[in-house]
Amino acid sequence: MLSSILIGMTIVFLAMNLFYFFTNKTYKKSYVHMDLFLKLFFVMVGITFGFAVLYYLLSGNEVILRISDKTGDQAPEDFLTFLYFSGVTMLSVGYGDLIPVGSARFFALIQASLGLLLPTAYFMKAMNSSSEGE
Repeated sequence: MLSSILIGMTIVFLAMNLFYFFTNKTYKKSYVHMDLFLKLFFVMVGITFGFAVLYYLLSGNEVILRISDKTGDQAPEDFLTFLYFSGVTMLSVGYGDLIPVGSARFFALIQASLGLLLPTAYFMKAMNSSSEGE
């Protein structure tokens, strides 16, 4: 019960980070906006930590990460392992040393999608605001 509440709160936290990123604030005069870049950076860091917490909470109910070797043993269930997996997934590096299983597969797909789409949205927003300033 408690883990379900914490998982729900973590998902709300992730949604709030995404909402914050897409709020309509314009930046003019240049394609590179330090304010917008910092906003992207902190949103991505927040989402990375949020998903690490989500994976940590999910690990209380089931095995969610396995080591990618012949044995397929369960990965260590400490927060740093989940933070590492979250960072690798968010940056779309995907070293392949850890494999999500169970419900973590769905969340890893969402996180990888966000890792690709948020920087794209950043550049689209920067290009759009620069062309409006001309």
